[in-house]
Amino acid sequence: MTTDIHIRPATADDIALLADWACAMALETEHKRLDPDTVRRGIRSVIEQPARGRYFIAEREVAFAGRELARVPAGTLMLTYEWSDWRCGDWWWIQSVYVAPEHRRHGVFAALYRHVHGLAEAAGEAVCGLRLYVEKENLAAQRTYASLGMGDAGYLMYEAGMPWLAKVVK
Repeated sequence: MTTDIHIRPATADDIALLADWACAMALETEHKRLDPDTVRRGIRSVIEQPARGRYFIAEREVAFAGRELARVPAGTLMLTYEWSDWRCGDWWWIQSVYVAPEHRRHGVFAALYRHVHGLAEAAGEAVCGLRLYVEKENLAAQRTYASLGMGDAGYLMYEAGMPWLAKVVK
């Protein structure tokens, strides 16, 4: 039985869990296998250099068979920043979203989203808004984002990967 969801900043102690979740998310959503060592280094870089971004972890309070409540990690997201000269502020990009399968459909992402939305509002004009990208075929995620008040920004995304990426993303 769930009673509450708590959001906290991730720490270096969470790197292994975040890396496992990132690898699971890439395989599940994009059918890509990531190099776990590269992912761990990437997550560590964010945690050690907050200007790159920050991770948040959602923990659910659950009781098992009448025992007392315990907090268990349930999901995560990462924020990164994009400067907008048009608006003289940062867009906060929501990335690396993952909710463990056993915690889906329990409001975990909604709690994470509300948390970062509140932080963005509290930052005032320093933050233009929240953005994220979603796979075109991921209709369930699109419905979730729309239900939280997000809308299609009207952009297509293009990229040019560097040759070395083939070694870490398959």
